Amino acid sequence: MNEIISLDNVSVAFGPEVIYDRLSFSVVDGEFLCILGPSGCGKSTLLRVVGDLLGVDTGTVMVADAPASESWQEIAYVFQSPRLLPWRNAEENVILGQQLRFGGKRSQAEMRAKARELLDLVGLGRDRHKSPAMLSGGERQRVSIARALAVDPRIILMDEPFSALDVHTRRRMRMEIIDIWKKTRKTIVFVTHEIDEALDLADRIVVLSAKPTRMLETVVLKSPRPRDPNSQEIQTARTRLKRLLGLSDDEEIAT
Repeated sequence: MNEIISLDNVSVAFGPEVIYDRLSFSVVDGEFLCILGPSGCGKSTLLRVVGDLLGVDTGTVMVADAPASESWQEIAYVFQSPRLLPWRNAEENVILGQQLRFGGKRSQAEMRAKARELLDLVGLGRDRHKSPAMLSGGERQRVSIARALAVDPRIILMDEPFSALDVHTRRRMRMEIIDIWKKTRKTIVFVTHEIDEALDLADRIVVLSAKPTRMLETVVLKSPRPRDPNSQEIQTARTRLKRLLGLSDDEEIAT
């Protein structure tokens, strides 16, 4: 299995506050990896490190066999908020990502065709002319996923993309992102504060400590998706995750 992301003894400090203390882990090409940890431990900041939006004080970050500073074109982001331009419809928002990434290297016709293909993939082909105001929260987030896929990244960094959605929509979006991942085989690094979300989605879960942040453990999940929350593997993994995070059986990670 080929590593596509590697962090080796990474340390980052903001003034006197140490954020990461010799943090090391890797991501395998094509896997769905979740990052789980307590509130304030630097989960979202870690995506900035991988994308070279934040430099490190010590250690190395490699992305697609090159330093992170040389690999920005391999990465796309999906944020907590969809960040759609309200005056552009769904199709035009997906085109925008391509315009910013490729400029004149991809024709307008190619960009429009790609936008329509990906809106079909995320189930919004018939809604491509709708403005963001006409779409539900889940639909807006699907547009942002299509926008990320449109720039042909090898890696998609997802920062709690379903956290603002209601419980029903969040569960549905989990199933949809797994379906999209299976079809595209992109590498996904998914930040979450929800144990059950990580158990639903991940091939592996990287568990982080409180600051100064280090990796506590990597939990591997082998059962196929959709997963039975009452299966032995999931129950054992849930218990292990809660113990690692210092939570009682009926306690969840604070947001």
